Amino acid sequence: MTPTSLTIEAGLQAEQDLLASVCSGDAEFGLLFWQPSDRALVMPRRLNRLPGFDHACEVSAAAGWPVLLRETGGEPVPQSASTINIALVYAPPRSEGDLNRIETGYRRLCDPICELLDELGGTSSLGEIDGAFCDGRFNVNLDGRKMVGTAQRWRQSQGGQRPVGLVHGAMLVDDERESMVAAVNRFNEACGLEQRVRAASHIALHEKFPAPHALARLDELFRLMLAQIYAS
Repeated sequence: MTPTSLTIEAGLQAEQDLLASVCSGDAEFGLLFWQPSDRALVMPRRLNRLPGFDHACEVSAAAGWPVLLRETGGEPVPQSASTINIALVYAPPRSEGDLNRIETGYRRLCDPICELLDELGGTSSLGEIDGAFCDGRFNVNLDGRKMVGTAQRWRQSQGGQRPVGLVHGAMLVDDERESMVAAVNRFNEACGLEQRVRAASHIALHEKFPAPHALARLDELFRLMLAQIYAS
C-alpha cells in the first residue's frame, strides 16, 4: 500500500473533506494515508493569537519551514516526506454513547499501530515522552521513544444526530529528527515559548524496521478494526 502523495495543505483539506463526507452521511467511515510532498510546521489554529506568532512564522519560513494551521489540537508538528499521516474518520455505534468517546477514539487510532510494532518485534507503548514535540498521553512510542503524534476533532453529523470524529496520527517513518526538532525549537524561541524538544526523544519506523510491507499491514489492521466496529 502506497500512501497518497499530497502537499500538506492539500492533505489537511483532504482530511476535512473526509470528515464532511461522513458528517453528511455520504460515507459511513473514512481512512486516509497520505505523505507530504513538501514540508511545513503545522500547528493548531489557536496559536495564531500569540503575540509573537507572525514574527515566528517569518523566521520559520526563512529557514525552509513555512507555518500551516490545522483544525485539530496539540502543538507545532513538523511535516515532511519523512512523515506519513493517518486520518481515521468515523461515527461511533449508537450503542457506545458519549462516555469515554475521546479516549476510545485515540485507542482506535493507536491500537492498530501498536499491534504492528509488536508484530515487527518492537516494544510499543502509549504515553508522554520527555523532550518530544507535541507531546501527549496518546503518543505511540517505539522502544520508549515517540514515533507517532495524535490529535482529534469531533463534529455533529448533519441534523446533529450523531457525533463524527476525525482522529489523526502523524507517523515518523524516516529519520529527519534533527532538522524537525530544530524547526520546532526555532519557532518556539521566536514566538517566546519556553518549550524545547530533543531529537533523541523520537524514533522513525525505518530506523529500526525497514519493513517494506508495514503500511500494507497497517491498512489491513485498521480495516479489520473498522469492520469489527460496524459489525457490532
